[in-house]
Amino acid sequence: MSYHLTVSDEWSSVHPEDLWVYNKLQLSQVLGYTCGPAGLEVPNPGFYVIRPAINFMGMGRYSRVEEIRKSTEHIHPGSFWCEVFEGEHLSVDFQNKEPKLIVKGNRNEMDKPYRWSLWETVERVVEFPEVLNDIATRYEWINCEFIGGKLIEVHLRRNPDFRHNNTIAIPVWKDQKVPELDESCGYTYIDDKDYRRKGFIVNGK
Repeated sequence: MSYHLTVSDEWSSVHPEDLWVYNKLQLSQVLGYTCGPAGLEVPNPGFYVIRPAINFMGMGRYSRVEEIRKSTEHIHPGSFWCEVFEGEHLSVDFQNKEPKLIVKGNRNEMDKPYRWSLWETVERVVEFPEVLNDIATRYEWINCEFIGGKLIEVHLRRNPDFRHNNTIAIPVWKDQKVPELDESCGYTYIDDKDYRRKGFIVNGK
């Protein structure tokens, strides 16, 4: 499977019976999280994360944390609500169920969910999620995202942001100026456009 897939590539590479892992509502329900579709009342007043149930385009599009007292009828029908998890946000590439790349996301708490300030490789002990054991028999690479050790998202591909032999990826957003980098600093700017992003500053290229 290619390192960097378009939506069309990724969609067509997934077996129909495995598409459920891209449905974050279904994944959350299988994992036993407090969650539900738009229109289902929350069990208790509080803060919940609201996201599209299926989003092949990624980048945390239309995700937000919102206080909900009871009704969720205001949520877009294609989105769902789920309990909020705290802790490190890790993106892990598993090859045949073994962790091969673990990166940690860093961002300002006041920024929107899509707007990361830095991704960096880290050393952590991360076990392959048992819920994916059957799927792992059909795919060499599976990317999983965790918050505080809780699985929140699955992709049947690798993380494309670390395909440059880099250990750091600093996003440059559309409202930011691309910095002028001296070759001696060890960092390079990579044009890699995506949702509100121009590219990355990476090392090791």
